[in-house]
Amino acid sequence: MTEPTYPDAAPPPYPAPPPYPGAPRYPAAPPYPNAPRPGAPPYPASPPPAHGIPAQYPAPPGPTAPQYVPPPPPAPGTDPATDIDPHTGRIHLARRQRGADATTIGQLLLQLPHLLCSLLVLGVFWLFLPPTAGLLLVLLWLASGALVFHRPTEHLLARYFFRLRTPLRSELDRLEPVWHQVTAKAGVDARAYDLWIEENRSINAAAAAGHIVAITRYTLETLPPAQLAGVLAHELGHHRGGHAWATLLGYWYSLPARIGWVVFRVVTAAVIRAAAAFSVLGGLAVALAAGALLLAVVIAFPPLLAVLVTPYLTAAVGRRAELRADLLAAELGFAEAMIEVFHGFMKAEEEESARAERKAGGRPVHRRLGERLLSTHPDIHTRIRRMEDWRDAAARTGR
Repeated sequence: MTEPTYPDAAPPPYPAPPPYPGAPRYPAAPPYPNAPRPGAPPYPASPPPAHGIPAQYPAPPGPTAPQYVPPPPPAPGTDPATDIDPHTGRIHLARRQRGADATTIGQLLLQLPHLLCSLLVLGVFWLFLPPTAGLLLVLLWLASGALVFHRPTEHLLARYFFRLRTPLRSELDRLEPVWHQVTAKAGVDARAYDLWIEENRSINAAAAAGHIVAITRYTLETLPPAQLAGVLAHELGHHRGGHAWATLLGYWYSLPARIGWVVFRVVTAAVIRAAAAFSVLGGLAVALAAGALLLAVVIAFPPLLAVLVTPYLTAAVGRRAELRADLLAAELGFAEAMIEVFHGFMKAEEEESARAERKAGGRPVHRRLGERLLSTHPDIHTRIRRMEDWRDAAARTGR
């Protein structure tokens, strides 16, 4: 039995797979501005360089610029230059920006009696406060000395305590170039200090707190740039030696003692006058009682005796600090400028002395011994002589 033959059946057609989406077509990028516009003549193309060597362009006419020669490295064991690099124009900052010299240490040590007296005054307030509140008051007062270096606090001191103002744009245009010259010579960052202006009709400048450098408007408008630079270098010397912050810190910590002494004097004088209004003997008795009380406090607290002497010693140390600041200005190259400034001071003093003699009927007027001992600045003749001696010594040694 033969198998039946089946007709060849065609395989059923399968549907074609759906086409995969192609990549999106992005619009053609617009031509660059330097591409030629349609219809514009083509730019001439440069011939390709032969053998891969770049095309050599002709040198411009005239003398060729000198090649840069790097400065030689500093000799071993020497400090890098603290001036403006003549090749790069960069300022090399000194490793030691500021410090504390011997006069600063002396200022701080001489303020210790005032500090102890201030603690005594705060101790009196402590008696009327709870123990915790009294201790907190003393600790806050001791920590408040750090505000001397806090710039926002310094700005408040400059405006409302020292009566300073920020410079105008026209004043900065004259002041900043000179200040940057001085700081570049000293290797100091000029931004570390704030420049202020004092409205005063005299030649004067001041360094205060940790970042304040003040100068009178009259000084800015009167002195030539070289002398102005010498004055600013002197004030920078106070900051680099630590004189500015030590002086303000000593004044701050002695303030409670000063206030306590003023209050004692005012109250004592008022009580004596009130007692004397009823009886002379009563006023005398109150005066004797106040003197006995003060003597008892001095015996019980000996640092009060030192307070009577320290103003004279502090003034002597301050005069030494002024001479040190003068020396720094001379070392930066402003000795001649400082001598000229001092001669101007001497002329102003002579005119002031002549006016005082005319008021006194022609009799010579001399400063009292106490005024000279309490002066924080040396006499002008001493400062001029010191500058001349340094200048002559520098000329002999070739500095």
